Amino acid sequence: MKVLLDQGLPRSATLRLRAAGHEALHVGDLEMARAPDEEILAKARTLGAVVVTLDADFHSLLALSHAPTPAVVRLRVQGKGASELADLILAILASVGDDLAQGAVVTANEAHVRMRRLPIA
Repeated sequence: MKVLLDQGLPRSATLRLRAAGHEALHVGDLEMARAPDEEILAKARTLGAVVVTLDADFHSLLALSHAPTPAVVRLRVQGKGASELADLILAILASVGDDLAQGAVVTANEAHVRMRRLPIA
């Protein structure tokens, strides 16, 4: 699966995701570290990537636009290192990857995963 990590996540987490077989990029790799959320969503849509973020705004933007893509995973965690975050992302992808591939928004922490299909009406 293609994954685009947002600015709040460590760039080094992409290494672990790639090692697990995913195509992982960080917005910093694309010189988009300061890009508005709308531009990041548009880039993810073009790449066919799932956005992984700490930011709740992505879900809101998708709800307002009624867009069917891109899928977004919002992590609700604090104080985690790159390795722990990568492991959490891998667990989420394993759990709801098929839904993400079809268009979904996910909010997750270490204990819970909530998913809604896109578009959000």
